Amino acid sequence: MKLPIVAYGDPVLKKVGTDIDKDYPELKQLISDMFDTMYYANGVGLAAPQIGLPIRLFIVDTGEDEDGNPGYKKVFINARILEETGEAWSFNEGCLSIPDIRENIMRKPNIKITYFDENWVEHTDDVDGMPARVIQHEYDHIEGKLFTDKVSVLRKTMLKSKLDAISKGNIKTDYKMKFPNKSKKR
Repeated sequence: MKLPIVAYGDPVLKKVGTDIDKDYPELKQLISDMFDTMYYANGVGLAAPQIGLPIRLFIVDTGEDEDGNPGYKKVFINARILEETGEAWSFNEGCLSIPDIRENIMRKPNIKITYFDENWVEHTDDVDGMPARVIQHEYDHIEGKLFTDKVSVLRKTMLKSKLDAISKGNIKTDYKMKFPNKSKKR
């Protein structure tokens, strides 16, 4: 099932997610719905806060590479990034919760992360390159951070009217969204 994606300005996007346990209600279905939602919106990652749930759950699927090899696809439950290393590099990032805004964001290329997968198997992985960047972006969501928090104050000021328009629903997307400040017309 495709779920609506929460837009910029919703307080859930600024909350630090809480850990969940094996008994979280309908977790397998939630993960399946998150993948359906992410694919429908043409994303490479989706965090639970983006669908309105302040929990420590996110998914990543970078898709096939240019040679047709399978990409990096994983479920992350109760994740913690243990370290980020290497020389930070810039990449133009976007976010399903902040449509039509892209910014160059600096991130380190290597991470060590601990998490549970969808079968509650615990992992500690070293990840690098683009998968590491996508994980860091989604991890920020479960920490209550957005990529726009990483731009300069001047740049954020320049984006303010666009961000306000998004929170009010004054934007067109190909996927269903929930807008926190959309006026209720009678």
